[in-house]
Amino acid sequence: MTFKSIESARIAVVSGGRSTERERSLMSGRAAWGSLDQQGYTTRFLDAADQQFAEDVRGADVVFLAIAGQYAEDGKLQGLLESLNIPYTGSGVTASAIGMHKTLAKTVAAGAGVAALPTVTIPARDRETITQHISGTIPFPVILKPLSEGGSIGMTVCHTTTELASALCTLDPGAGWFAEPFTTGTPVSCGILEVDGSPMALPPLATIPTGAEFYDYDTKRDKTKYRYQCPADFSSGTLDAITTAALTAHDALGCKGYSRSDFIVTPDGRPLWLEINTLPGLSHTGNLATMAAAAGIDYDHLIRMILATAHTSEGYRP
Repeated sequence: MTFKSIESARIAVVSGGRSTERERSLMSGRAAWGSLDQQGYTTRFLDAADQQFAEDVRGADVVFLAIAGQYAEDGKLQGLLESLNIPYTGSGVTASAIGMHKTLAKTVAAGAGVAALPTVTIPARDRETITQHISGTIPFPVILKPLSEGGSIGMTVCHTTTELASALCTLDPGAGWFAEPFTTGTPVSCGILEVDGSPMALPPLATIPTGAEFYDYDTKRDKTKYRYQCPADFSSGTLDAITTAALTAHDALGCKGYSRSDFIVTPDGRPLWLEINTLPGLSHTGNLATMAAAAGIDYDHLIRMILATAHTSEGYRP
């Protein structure tokens, strides 16, 4: 399908799903769907959690993915769309799967020269042994994170070996976890948006928590506990380092269309890469929309630009 045919295409906005980020996905989906609808596109809203989803999506000419988390942002949904030969927005199967696996994504990004924090993967067994290993490898405080979750879900900060041992005992043994240093600094995001196949960096956005130790799951959902600063108030050298790292990570992981890299910027201005979001949230007041606005791109234009990326790669998207 070419971009010229999109005006008459049947566009399915796919949202919801069954991940722990379902509510955030629905917020993004409704916002994107509303924008496309008011701009005159032929649209349909589909919830990936519905039993008839696999059949309903076959009626779409193109899929606009406004969804996050497991079974959505991790390559599984993209694989279904590939098998049905339906163009879609965002990255392909491989980039989605790697991006969702935090330590693997770090390995790939670091291999391309991006500065990232060290990690220790936590096995499901021998928690006492791993406590000593983490303590001897990473300086306290440390933070425990799920390997394949988004939205800062499930993170725990430990300041001592005792706290670490206790926290490890509470982790779901069936899920993957890792530890990394809990680094003091400013959370920063940098969006990447492809224009005619070429990625460009949006102005970095700093998030300043005002009522929590760090920008955790609860803080993200309470606007009284943080404020945005976009463009972020850093030196030109730090801003350049952030945008360069975000572009490098986007390319190294093989992302397509758009992405958002998250960093912690240390007090001395060093950006350390944390993770990549291959399907960033699309609410009107979210990170990506805020960064786009700072670049002079209004919300409807942002949604059109993302839609256009579904057609920049013909055929199979690995």
